[in-house]
Parts: sequence; C-alpha cells; structure tokens
Amino acid sequence: MEQLRRWWRQDWCFWFLFGLLKLGIHLTAIKGYGFFRDEFYYLACGEHLAFGYVDHPPLVALLTKLVRVGLGESIYAIRLLPISAGIAVVCLTGYLARELGAKRFGQALAMTAVLVAPIYLGIHGFLSMNAFDHVFWGWSCLLLTRIIKHDNPRLWIPFGLVVGFGLENKISLLFLGFGVFVGLVLTPERRFFKDYRLWLAGGLAGLLFLPHVIWQQLHGWPTLEFMRNAQAYKHYAYKPWEFLWGALLEANPFSLPLLAGGLFFYFVSRNGKSFRLLGWAFVSILGLFLVQKAKTYYLAPALPLLFAAGGTMMEIWVHETRWIWLQPACLVWLVTGGILVAPLALPILPETQFIAYAQRLGIQGVKSENHKMGKLPQHFADMHGWEELATTVGQVYQSLSPAEQLECGIYAQNYGEAGAIDFFGKKYGLPPAISGHNNYYLWGPGKRSNQVLIIVGGKKESHEQVFAQVEQAGTVVSEYSMPYENNLPVYIARQPKLDLKSVWSRVKHFD
Repeated sequence: MEQLRRWWRQDWCFWFLFGLLKLGIHLTAIKGYGFFRDEFYYLACGEHLAFGYVDHPPLVALLTKLVRVGLGESIYAIRLLPISAGIAVVCLTGYLARELGAKRFGQALAMTAVLVAPIYLGIHGFLSMNAFDHVFWGWSCLLLTRIIKHDNPRLWIPFGLVVGFGLENKISLLFLGFGVFVGLVLTPERRFFKDYRLWLAGGLAGLLFLPHVIWQQLHGWPTLEFMRNAQAYKHYAYKPWEFLWGALLEANPFSLPLLAGGLFFYFVSRNGKSFRLLGWAFVSILGLFLVQKAKTYYLAPALPLLFAAGGTMMEIWVHETRWIWLQPACLVWLVTGGILVAPLALPILPETQFIAYAQRLGIQGVKSENHKMGKLPQHFADMHGWEELATTVGQVYQSLSPAEQLECGIYAQNYGEAGAIDFFGKKYGLPPAISGHNNYYLWGPGKRSNQVLIIVGGKKESHEQVFAQVEQAGTVVSEYSMPYENNLPVYIARQPKLDLKSVWSRVKHFD
C-alpha cells in the first residue's frame, strides 16, 4: 500500500491515469463508421516506400508499413498508433503544465482540456500524419520550455532532432520554427542566438529533413504544386473571424476561459513572464495562419501551449482567491462541454441520431473544403461507402470474361477510391487500382495493358474521348458518403483510341 502511495505521488503516474482515460475514450469509438478515406491512402503509400510523396513526407508511410507487417491490417491495428499518439499528447501537456509551475490541479485541468477537445477526439481516432504531428509539436514545446526554465542550452540539440524527425512526418514543424524565431527575437531569450548549439540544432533538423528535400527536387517539387492547387481550388478561404470561431469549436468552446487564461499567463502574469517566448510563438503562429487563410485544424498542435498555461494560471487564481470550489467546478465545466461535443467528433452515434443531435445543437461543423456537403460532415462522410465501392467494382470485374480480366485495369478519380479498392478488393481478385490523384499519379498506369478499363466515376463523354466503347455497368450507392461519391457510376471502357501511358500526364491532379 505504501508503494502505491509513493507511485501516486509521482507525476508520471498521474499523467498515466489521464492517458488511460484517453485510451478508454477511443476504444469506445475505434470502429466507428469504418475506415477513413486517408487511411487507405497511407496504407497504399506504405506499399510504395520512398523518401517522399506528393502530399506528405515519408514517416507516416513507414509507420503504417511496420504496423501492417507486425500487427496486421484490422481497424484495431491500424488505429493503435494514432491513439497512442493521442495518449502521448495528453501526457506531454501535463508535463508541460508542470514545467510552467502547475501542481496537480493545473496539470489535471490542462490534460482534461486535451481529453475533451473535439479536434483531438477526431484526429487521434484514425490513422493520419496529424496525430503524430501533435506529438512532435508537444515534445518540441516541452524541450523549449525546459531550455527556458532551466537555462539549459544543451537541450537545443535534442530539440533539433525532434523537429527534424517531425519534419519527416509533416512540414508543419516549420510553422513552429517560425514561432520560436519570433519568440526569440521579442524576448530576452534572444541571447541564445549567440549560442552555437541553437544553430547546430537548426543544422541537425535540416540534415534529417534533407532526404525528403532531395526527393522533392528529383521529382520536380510536387508538394509545391500540390499546395498551390489545394489553396486555389480545394481549401475554403476563411475570413479571420471564421478561422477563430472554427478553431474555438475544434478546441471546445467550453475551454475559452482556459485559452484566455493561457494568454494572460504568458503576457500579463508575473509567473509567466519568463515563458513569454512561448506566448509570442503561439500568437505569431496564429497570426500567420490568419494571413494564410489556413485550415482551422492547423492550429491544433499549438493548443497545448495555451491549455498548459491556462491550467497553471487557473491554479494560481484559485490559490490566491482561496476559492477551492473552483477546482471541481472547472473540471466539471470542461467535462460537460466535452460530453456535449464528443458526438460531433467521435463516431459514437448511429447516423440518423447524429444528424438529429447536430441539428438540435445548431452546429453544422467546420467547413474546410469547397465541396458540397451531404447529410454528414465531411470527416464522418469520408468513413462511408468504401466497402460498397469495392463490392460494386468487384461485381463489375467478375462480369468480364477471364481473358478480359487479365488485361483489365481499374481507374479511380481520387486516392480514397483507389485506396479502398486496393484494400477491400483483394477478396474479389482485383488488380491494383490506378489514379491520377496525388502519389497514385507517380505510381503510373500500372503493368496491365488496360485494353479494358473499369472506370470509377467521371463523365461518360470524357471517357469516350479515349475509348471507343463505354458502358455503365454499375452504381455505388451510399447515402451518407460525400455527395460526389453517392450514386457513383462505374463504367467498363473498351477499345482504347489512345495508349493510356501516352495520355497519363493529362490525368494528373495534385490537390
């Protein structure tokens, strides 16, 4: 018993308890509505390991491959890593709060804010590079806090290593680098510019990121093209107030006092004066996103900076006022908000119940792309229709003669459709799908002759420019998917007028 009490006095044990809560939350919704669109794409990238891809660096593909080889490809195996990343974010936030001066209550408040934030409930529930991105940001911010608090410039070296590995997962760590630079310039910590270890950290980060940069150069900088196209044609351009409101919805509106308390801690409170660099980093990153009209979820990795500081500030206020009742009140307030918004982020309600619930709350969700929305918000709609798609394509494929099947290829309009066909199509004996979307374009038109081609989606008139005979052979029906993938036609195209390889450059679309 005494041993248990000694363990409980350790902060790591306290953080571990909140990590278990995070695990329990996600296990209740791990199957949800099914696989998410991007999960199929990362699985496909894992089968084509490289130092880069059109729309992301290589780390997520490598991790996906290792999980698939070691644990299989069940939805539980695939989602183990992002859930583990979410647990790490909770614990890192508690650690960060402690470094800012928080004791148990402040740490608990900060970790609770992470537990109930819709953006974390959503992103940590499925495989994507964003879940790992949150870990690299949290780890980097913790090291930065320790550098400031303990005046320990030796930690710049591990900071550089973490940022470098993080860049191999997602280039958003460059935004953190921008924020840290601004914070250094605007605070007394500018003294670190004279320390060679800061510059060595930058060099190490660049060296770790170099293989991906070389891959980009060898392939004509496809990510820059991807970013230009996405900004011009795909991403919704937020007005500043829309971005701020959307980011608050994703952070949990009930956490607004905590977020405000975090800014107060950095810029007003004498307790947070020495950590002002972190405040300037957050504010400058937010300002950059407002100017860029970025997606609201880009701010998510920086939120622990405010949650940790807000928890610390709230603890200071409670101590100074001696209003002890505020401690349970604050926790109940956050948890109540989390319970209210959880169904908007976690797929825990049947579709019809979710639609009714969202209507009662009067919340339509955060729009991030210029697409017509369906009955469900996009992050839920993209968990529907994939098995129906593979089944329909499988039936069309099996309707072909054995000779046609040997030369038949399957073309999909986007990586979600192509990835779903690759994942679910094995039981129908389907060949690998081809597509002009993002990295599928770089993988080319495949090894088959494509004298017969099953085409998913698109317009018959467009397909007839390449094939003499085009007939609709099936329709994919999924009422809860995105509108452009409901009532989706599936065609059989024969007698090509042109060799697909010769026109492959015309199907390229990076967005």
